[in-house]
Amino acid sequence: MTETTDPLALERQVCFALSIASRSVIGLYRPLLQPLGLTHPQYLAMLALWQHEPLSVKELGELLQLDPGTLSPLLKRLQALGYIHRERNSKDERALAVTLTPAGRQLRAEAEKIPPAIVARLGMDLDELHDLHRALMRVIAATRGTNAPEPQDA
Repeated sequence: MTETTDPLALERQVCFALSIASRSVIGLYRPLLQPLGLTHPQYLAMLALWQHEPLSVKELGELLQLDPGTLSPLLKRLQALGYIHRERNSKDERALAVTLTPAGRQLRAEAEKIPPAIVARLGMDLDELHDLHRALMRVIAATRGTNAPEPQDA
């Protein structure tokens, strides 16, 4: 492919590279998540709960940056799988609390195999992946008009 200076050339578009990269990386997760009975969005919800449980539906939506119309059916499916409970918060009856079931907690042990498998499938070293993560967090922050958060682990 020849280098082009056309500002509208497909291969020069950040949105194109991000779109292809996103679909490709999520595709790597699919066969790893299938034995757990999870989709990628459900996996992200479980990651948030393993780290921050209990969470209100609102807090979970904010963490995952999902609207209630997307999050509610996702949570219903996780509940049907037996991984979570959704119940009214005893301190605030207006809020729904999301907690893990024993099966949801046990699932974490299987899920711990996923990150190293993804790293191996990507064939990139950890420093490269951390740099990519930091760059993506800067892109996300820039699209929201905020400063990028400092990485939690480096």
